[in-house]
Amino acid sequence: MIGCAIARQLAQYQLKTLVIERDADVCSGTSKANSGIIHAGYDATPGSLKAKLNVAGNPLFDRVCADLKVPYGRLGTFVVAITDEGISDLQKLKQKGTKNGVPKLEVITDRTRIKKMEPRLTDKATGVLFAPTGGIVSPYDLTIGLAENANVNGVEFLFNSEVTSIQIKENYKEVQTSTITVRSKIIINAAGVYADKISAMVGLDYFSIHPRRGQYILLDKKTVELNHVLFPLPTKVSKGIVVSPTTEKHVYLGPNAQDLADKEDKSTTTEGLLEIIEGGRKLIPDLPLQQAIVTYAGLRAVSNTDDFIIEPTKINGFINVAGIQSPGLSSCLAIAEYVVQILKKLGLKLVSNPKFNPIREKPPRFAVLSNEERHQLIQEIPEYGNILCRCEHVSEAEIKAAIHRPLGAKTLDGVKFRTRAQMGRCHGGFCTSRLLKLLADELNCPVEELSKRGPKTELIIGKTKDLRGAKTETN
Repeated sequence: MIGCAIARQLAQYQLKTLVIERDADVCSGTSKANSGIIHAGYDATPGSLKAKLNVAGNPLFDRVCADLKVPYGRLGTFVVAITDEGISDLQKLKQKGTKNGVPKLEVITDRTRIKKMEPRLTDKATGVLFAPTGGIVSPYDLTIGLAENANVNGVEFLFNSEVTSIQIKENYKEVQTSTITVRSKIIINAAGVYADKISAMVGLDYFSIHPRRGQYILLDKKTVELNHVLFPLPTKVSKGIVVSPTTEKHVYLGPNAQDLADKEDKSTTTEGLLEIIEGGRKLIPDLPLQQAIVTYAGLRAVSNTDDFIIEPTKINGFINVAGIQSPGLSSCLAIAEYVVQILKKLGLKLVSNPKFNPIREKPPRFAVLSNEERHQLIQEIPEYGNILCRCEHVSEAEIKAAIHRPLGAKTLDGVKFRTRAQMGRCHGGFCTSRLLKLLADELNCPVEELSKRGPKTELIIGKTKDLRGAKTETN
């Protein structure tokens, strides 16, 4: 998300920009497995980059989400106290937020008003800090939207290319990847949990990043009606177990916070899920856990500085953008602007791109249309009448559009995060085989070459009769 936000910001200038991505698509790691919360900015330490960029980034979502056609909503957030002593903690949070420049913060102790605003909230609530500027966004749609818009405005993307080394030359940097060698005057290191590894490749090891895993439980649509994002009182480690609606009317519980050594460990555990259930029930006691449809985990990129690391370095033209944990999503648009200011100070000549178009075009989404609109659309494009994903009502036309869009889907997850096919209650039980066939047809490749999220995640190795030793029939 951070890299794509920076790429779109750079697309506004006449530059030659390349995004190098290890995985098969954007939004393959933390960017898809996070809370999707637009934080108001009251929790960050005053004076920190987290505080500055969270508060600056929060209001930018209105315009950018409208331009990119990304689902979002300013529902407001509650921090919930369940003891009388907790009220003083809410007041301290409010004071911190006011110091950070967060508008309209309010501590509410009128239990009747609280219950009217959030009927499902625990009866033990003694007060809440209400932040009306907080909200929610679709994190995967935002990341993909930023990338698509950057791409149509001239930014190139290189996928399935892991950076293996960086050599500092006299007038340029030589980046060796697993696929090609790239030469560039400027490198912006926005590599998430691997940002310390990339920085060390040029001899800069002044910070470290360790992963902090957060697990989630997602409930089916419309099983709990919530009006706000609900937080407990925060700790030094995290903002606590959240219960929040999503832009698609789901509700999730999580994340917890577990520090790890393994930067690839995205597993869920019984202990972790029980922890977030316990935390979720403190806010909503009657959570219908029988309506859970999926569990998943994401990794925060936690720096040893406990703040964002966004700065030029002693290596001229090498900029670190690291340690972007919460409120990273809320800050991503402001981070992109901040990086551009760094480039200006470094003397990079930035000439406006007169052809820059901030608007992202998206095909119609069948599930949200009225019956009249659906009928008209099917008359124009009959493939809208062929529903491949029953849970989310995703049509064949939408899948094809996702495949052939800028930076189009090449994997099952690529289809999933662009269309919501496989995101419903059955999580692909019905539609996966149909999606594979359509992907193979549209990409003109054998189905055995298709994968869930890139190399080493292929789903099909051959026909069962071939595995039994039978002869292959040809048509």
